[in-house]
Amino acid sequence: MPTYEYYCPTNHRTVEVLHGMSVAVATWGEACERAGIDPGTTPAEAPVEKLLGAGMVIAKSRPAEDFNCGNPMSGGGGCCGGGCGMG
Repeated sequence: MPTYEYYCPTNHRTVEVLHGMSVAVATWGEACERAGIDPGTTPAEAPVEKLLGAGMVIAKSRPAEDFNCGNPMSGGGGCCGGGCGMG
């Protein structure tokens, strides 16, 4: 499933979300729900912007360890699946 990044101009945060290509995410509430994070004090109806990026496809048949998530020495960046708290 592809990974998408959404930026919220209201709170200046970016969140990574996994969803199918046919799914449209338009609000901070939707992005947070799909990412499994708390929206905090930002209104759920605040609009988000889909950022352009390479995107990562994770096959369901491969374990997360195959992607070296969370290991900075492997170049994984430690943000696989979202919730990096960056921004």
